[in-house]
Amino acid sequence: MLAQVQHLIEKLGLLPHPEGGFYKEIYRSEVMIPQKVLGEDFTGDRNSCTSIYFLLTADNFSAFHRIKQDEIWHYYSGSPLFVHVIDRQGNYIRHEVGIDVNKGQTPQLIVPAGCWFASNIKEENSYSLVGCTVSPGFDFDDFELAKKEKLMNEFPQHSKIITELTR
Repeated sequence: MLAQVQHLIEKLGLLPHPEGGFYKEIYRSEVMIPQKVLGEDFTGDRNSCTSIYFLLTADNFSAFHRIKQDEIWHYYSGSPLFVHVIDRQGNYIRHEVGIDVNKGQTPQLIVPAGCWFASNIKEENSYSLVGCTVSPGFDFDDFELAKKEKLMNEFPQHSKIITELTR
């Protein structure tokens, strides 16, 4: 593992994430949204907002998953990051999150609620440090890790990327 990666993991207190990579929650709002306002899709009350650091290395990927909330990605350092999204209509798009806007990168990206998404690093032997903000706040009850066969059956036209970015 790169020395810079190990340094970031230690200094930021990052832990392994179930979808791949490393993370640490850095903010959870005190303001609560009642479940009755959120609707039947949610199993309980949620904080109004949460935020994490997320670090991914070139030898790993964040597997396809979805959540019930919008998620905003914020680029911090390292390699640009590809975020692969399959929307509710089955359309696939590969976004590039980074700072070089002249090359089509964007420093922030919004992944709408309910979309399948995964990510990987653009550059070899590198890492990407980003932040992810979720509103209403993230809860693991709202997280679904994709099953390869199920996702391929639903979106056979995207089987190549699904195969690459599922476990």
